[in-house]
Amino acid sequence: MFDQIPLDRPETPLLDTVNLPVDLRALEESQLEQLADELRHFLLYTVGQTGGHFGAGLGVVELTVALHYVYDTPADQLVWDVGHQAYPHKILTGRRDQMHTLRKPDGIAPFPVRSESEYDTFGVGHSSTSISAALGMAIATRMKGEKKRAVAIIGDGAMTAGIAFEALNHVADTNADILVILNDNAMSISHNVGGLSKYFARILSSRLYLTMREGSKKILSRIPRAWELARRTEEHMKGMVVPGTLFDELGLNYMGPIDGHDIKTLVQTLQNIKDLKGPQFLHVVTQKGKGYRPAEESPVGTHSLSKIEKTPQSPAPKLPSYANIFGRWLCDMAETDPNLVGITPAMREGSDLIEFSERFPDRYFDVAIAEQHALTLAAGLACEGVKPVVAIYSTFLQRAYDQLIHDIAIQNLDVLFAIDRAGLLEDGPTHSGVFDHSFLRCIPNMIVMAPSDENEARQMLYTGYRFKGPAAVRYPRGSGPGTPLDTEMTELPIGKARWIRHGHSVAILSFGSMLKQAQIVAEQLDASLVDMRFIKPLDESLIQQVALDHDLLVTIEESAIIGGAGSGVNELLMAVEIDTPVLNLGVPDVFMQQNKPDDMLKACALDSLGILAAIQKRLKETDLRQAESRS
Repeated sequence: MFDQIPLDRPETPLLDTVNLPVDLRALEESQLEQLADELRHFLLYTVGQTGGHFGAGLGVVELTVALHYVYDTPADQLVWDVGHQAYPHKILTGRRDQMHTLRKPDGIAPFPVRSESEYDTFGVGHSSTSISAALGMAIATRMKGEKKRAVAIIGDGAMTAGIAFEALNHVADTNADILVILNDNAMSISHNVGGLSKYFARILSSRLYLTMREGSKKILSRIPRAWELARRTEEHMKGMVVPGTLFDELGLNYMGPIDGHDIKTLVQTLQNIKDLKGPQFLHVVTQKGKGYRPAEESPVGTHSLSKIEKTPQSPAPKLPSYANIFGRWLCDMAETDPNLVGITPAMREGSDLIEFSERFPDRYFDVAIAEQHALTLAAGLACEGVKPVVAIYSTFLQRAYDQLIHDIAIQNLDVLFAIDRAGLLEDGPTHSGVFDHSFLRCIPNMIVMAPSDENEARQMLYTGYRFKGPAAVRYPRGSGPGTPLDTEMTELPIGKARWIRHGHSVAILSFGSMLKQAQIVAEQLDASLVDMRFIKPLDESLIQQVALDHDLLVTIEESAIIGGAGSGVNELLMAVEIDTPVLNLGVPDVFMQQNKPDDMLKACALDSLGILAAIQKRLKETDLRQAESRS
């Protein structure tokens, strides 16, 4: 048991001999426990050097070792869900010496990535996709007549999503050779772990039992009443000792629960299951943060870790984050309006809903990892005159796009979306919220706002709350420029921008978080600068006037250029036949890979130097064209 993160690389003599799973499979089974201990120690050290999510990884150390020991990876395919639990997998699959580059440019990705390793069979940053993907692999393997095995490892949180149950429902139909492992570290169904359930797990996965079961099925199925009696007897027996009835009803052969930290039992059970035909379901109970006392005692609070410095520096004064601004506003608003409810798909801490959940528990709904349900739940509430506020990350909103259009926008229901993590994030393309400008502005009935500072965020949330219909406020991760908050909440005029400065020749239209960089450039160029505030509706009269009064319009947004707010400006000017040149700056048509957010902005030319260079280049090109036309 560790009480603190090791600052120096631990001694790991056995782990150092395992460069690939083939080396692991050469070990004696009696050595696996030592290997797991060294792996856990090395994982703690690694995450201390780089920062990252580590609680889930600590919980699956023994399971990871057992899977690679029993299965012939990479021929057999392990499909990890969520990705946070895959750090031990990365260490055992040829990337141990690269783990210090985790989350760094050109380094190891924080999630499984197919282009990074042949052992990463499916790319995953979000959750609940493993069963569907593994089932597709199992069906393809059967079509090609191959003998590979497919294993999906899914956490109990990820199991709450609709896509997981959609996949489970389909599994039995296909009768594919797939093993689903439920890594359960929180669900109430884990209470049966103990000697009796271990015993029955071994029995239910044993070849003798399974052979007898299949043989009896063939014989008794010809006698319907006898078969029905046998089926019900088995079902009731399982229901008494294991919580597997649901999965059996779905057509999977349920086994477990077993202790996910008992490596001997894990290996034995996996060996029993490995060659079974048809869909199998193994329930494994683990402890998140296993082996690191602070993580065991507070698995949520230690879900992720910042890089630990050997010489701690005095922390800089911390500004409130945009999430903090939202959390404070939500509580203030809830005090004045008893019709307000807050909804989140398992992002209580990330969206800063802790205080709200404690002060207003009857109006707080954490629906787990179920984004589609979150939106349709909000729609149902809105139908009855309640005002739902859905706190959701930009990339998670993508998963509920149909519900946004079909259930909320078409019916013009009164729902407010507080969209966090908008813009570029260091975890890379799976978590960077750079598409919401594009996919929100095309939806009728929506209004979409983007604050440039903390006070703007507070006032926009109030404006969106007061608006009768679907409204969204999208804001970045982290803190803003430190603008003081007005205690009084003021409703902003819908679709109206605000002037920041008047200048000459060039006018910059800044959307949301880009205002600070835009101000630096505007000062240097003596350019006009407008904080647009609204992605939709745009301030059409202001845009037209600015276009007529300037030689160049520049739009800047921390979102995709294609279809973004800048595209809206282009569409407007074309519609009214104003031909002032427009330069659109934003995230280019590529998936931006992991890096520090400031460096990602720089790579997109969205820092002040990049913006200035792009404008100067366009002005120079315009001057050259004009000179050529005169000659």
